[in-house]
Amino acid sequence: MNHLVVYAHPNPKSFNSAIKTTVETVLKEQEHEVVVRDLYEIGFNPVLSGSDFAAFKTGMNFPADIKTEQEYVTWADVITFIYPIWWTGLPAIAKGYVDRIFSYGFAYAADGNGGYLKLLAGKKGVILNTQGHPENVYEEMGMKAAMEHTSDKGIFEFCGIELIEHKFFGSVPFVDDTARAAMLNEVRDILHRHFGQK
Repeated sequence: MNHLVVYAHPNPKSFNSAIKTTVETVLKEQEHEVVVRDLYEIGFNPVLSGSDFAAFKTGMNFPADIKTEQEYVTWADVITFIYPIWWTGLPAIAKGYVDRIFSYGFAYAADGNGGYLKLLAGKKGVILNTQGHPENVYEEMGMKAAMEHTSDKGIFEFCGIELIEHKFFGSVPFVDDTARAAMLNEVRDILHRHFGQK
């Protein structure tokens, strides 16, 4: 399978980076094709501009960076997002990726009957998140359910991507290396469960 990994964390020594490395390593061991798009490393521009909107509307003069990322999305059978939860949502650079790449006419379109076509149907999705709070705190506040609703349904499902896993890793800045190693084992288990060679 073709796997696109969209990664958003500015610190190359972060636990998110360890998750990214684990995902890439395990998938390649399982003989999948993997492309990692480190949004900070590539200097992705997250700001949706007026000229971007004009390109979406006319289908002409698409910025080169949007074309490049959409080609990766088209190529992918599976799209995995790896990012920390900041202010109960996506980091700005990851949200900007969605704004610019999951565009009208590419990821979704009007169906002519008041609804929308899901143009990325047939693809699968995975979201791996880290957060500072314990997972149960976000659950009790209702934040976890809200984030699942906005990301799982509002982004992935809206475009037709079947989200097969959304995992939150809580208290990451405050746990020890043993706990983090156990989290990485969970990542491995997720990948083996969904994408292990039959």
